[in-house]
Amino acid sequence: MSPAVDPVRVISQRVDEFVDAQRLLTDSYGAEAALIVEAAAASLAGGKRLRGQFCIAGWRAVEEASVRTSAPPPAVVAAAASLEVFQAAALVHDDLIDNSDTRRGRPAAHRALEAAHRDAGWVGDADAFGRSGAVLLGDLLVAWSDDLFEEAVAGAPDRAAAARGEYATMRREVTIGQFLDIAEESAFRSAPDDEHAARALRVASLKSARYSVQQPLAIGAALAGADAAQAAALRDFGHPLGMAFQLRDDVLGVFGDQAQTGKPAGDDLREGKRTVLVAYTREALAPPARRLVDELVGDPDLNAQQIAALQQTIVDSGALDRVEALIADYARDADRALSGARLGNAAVGELRDLAHAATVRST
Repeated sequence: MSPAVDPVRVISQRVDEFVDAQRLLTDSYGAEAALIVEAAAASLAGGKRLRGQFCIAGWRAVEEASVRTSAPPPAVVAAAASLEVFQAAALVHDDLIDNSDTRRGRPAAHRALEAAHRDAGWVGDADAFGRSGAVLLGDLLVAWSDDLFEEAVAGAPDRAAAARGEYATMRREVTIGQFLDIAEESAFRSAPDDEHAARALRVASLKSARYSVQQPLAIGAALAGADAAQAAALRDFGHPLGMAFQLRDDVLGVFGDQAQTGKPAGDDLREGKRTVLVAYTREALAPPARRLVDELVGDPDLNAQQIAALQQTIVDSGALDRVEALIADYARDADRALSGARLGNAAVGELRDLAHAATVRST
């Protein structure tokens, strides 16, 4: 039996190879071009590679591999790597939109570019340079993702159309989901209180559930030649798991340990994220307390005491328990979708491991 294949390692290795190739291609463009290429490389460092792992798992499930040691072909690894590059683009833009200072314990891309401007002694507004540079950095990463994905489908020409269709769906839905996320920070004021949770779940579905889990699985399955029943089983597994993944992210955004998440505790509250956690909290409060929560959520200057008070309000309202119960419900729905599905047994075990990693986590 060959040594076990570590999907994180093979995905990361492919990403590194691609970045090295881009360095060579742009070497003659000058030091300023090297700045954005190295910023892109930095944005791709680290991470759990979950989207890439789900892509490989989707391929393996349809291939019906009997053991978890079989290596995915280069085309599938390239597709998985392309998803990680796209994710890096999304995070660069997300941090810019949210005005976040850090990502994975390091300066967010726009802050790093801002610092580079200052360190170089360039003239002009360093903050504006950092923000403009981050927009273009995200665009460059999207282009890189396209390049890698086209390489992937070139290695599976008979399945290219199906895989491209799933990739295109992912790109459209996550972009709309991101817009709905920022729109909700303002639109919630004109929406009926009893619709807030449903609206938050709509954002979670488009921004995360489909993008983070469902579509990566679908892309991998398409590269394996999935039939309609296999694609449906993976979709029925992927969407509820993706919802559980995002709800866990929402909990960590309020209660997470900065040492583990790499972002300040309560950052989602400062950014004004209108999550299901906030919606459930508001449902349980009397109007005066609800108005106070609305005044505080979205204030970028919330101090530690105010964050702690909001955290306690969320706990006391029962919202945290409700979200934890919803996470458990979604996880059970995902697990049930795998029962009896015509998928590889070893791959189903791998999917269940990934489900656990996505929903029971502290980072």
